[in-house]
Amino acid sequence: MAGISSRANPCKKPTGWLGKLVLRIMNLQHSKVTDWGLSHVSIGTHDSILDVGCGGGRTVNKLAAIAAQGKVCGLDYSRESVAVASTINREWIKMGRVEIREGAVSELPFPENMFDLVTAVETHFWWSDLPVGMREILRVLKPGGTLVIIAEIYKQAQTRTAVLAEKYLPFSGMSLLTVSEHRELFASAGFSDIQVIEEHSKGWICGIGRKPSMLKGSIL
Repeated sequence: MAGISSRANPCKKPTGWLGKLVLRIMNLQHSKVTDWGLSHVSIGTHDSILDVGCGGGRTVNKLAAIAAQGKVCGLDYSRESVAVASTINREWIKMGRVEIREGAVSELPFPENMFDLVTAVETHFWWSDLPVGMREILRVLKPGGTLVIIAEIYKQAQTRTAVLAEKYLPFSGMSLLTVSEHRELFASAGFSDIQVIEEHSKGWICGIGRKPSMLKGSIL
């Protein structure tokens, strides 16, 4: 993917002291958009949940509090993110309610049909191969399970931040999608019951899709 390297971009792959600072800032700045996005999905008390690109671990913390008798796994390909997220969630980890692992969305280290819910907050526009990541998430979701993608920026959003981001896309390495392209991303991967919700005034977007209970070709 064109753009600056991960080493030079602490938002894409946080490293070192600057990465730690960026992660803590993200934990604060992304809290409201995360709450907004999660409000559009149902989270069960006993749900098994995966947060892809967990960053500083704030979303994992929120999910563990909601799924009070479930299990939440956070995954990130940045070791710095894994370390910070583990610190933020150390009490949940001691209780066996949370696990933080290093890994990539393109090759999720989990078996098929494991999770009731997968969340991806402020991360999918950094994935090196969006279709591959989506298919991997579909694989690890249980039949009927849900994926929710949440972001505070998307292509053609009418906000100053979005306009600037689109202008500098060749340098940032981000892959921004329009509303219709988000729908197509879910559909092409095999998701059903697709919704794409916008918060126009803020430029936020939330994409939701469900893994079909019976995949095509399945026999009753």
